[in-house]
Amino acid sequence: MKNEDVKNGVVFSAGEKNDAFAQYFVGQSYLNNLVADPKINVGVGNVTFEPSCRNNWHIHHNGYQILLVTGGEGWYQEKGKPAQLLKPGDVVVTHDGIKHWHGATKNSWFEHLAITTGTPEWLEPVTDEIYNNLEA
Repeated sequence: MKNEDVKNGVVFSAGEKNDAFAQYFVGQSYLNNLVADPKINVGVGNVTFEPSCRNNWHIHHNGYQILLVTGGEGWYQEKGKPAQLLKPGDVVVTHDGIKHWHGATKNSWFEHLAITTGTPEWLEPVTDEIYNNLEA
């Protein structure tokens, strides 16, 4: 597998197995909540994906999500648009109400910081048919 060094975290620790959100992922992810202060309305988390791991389609309501890619290789896709290959240094801004997903490529670990506001609506998994047709 590529980028195995990412599994321990690149800038921040990979954190613990992401059991709280496991139902919204295909494969194993890890979460290190960096900012979880109830007095502010933004969360910042370091999310690490094992190879082939991806989250379900989802929408952020009354907010947004910014992804800062820190390690490995991954995918980001908005509904109706082609998937984008992500590498360290890439930045993605997902606006309010946009259906999207993100996760690792088939053969690489992947890590990003997720800066999120609003309320997520978790939807259906990304099908193997869609995912397996992506070429890195």
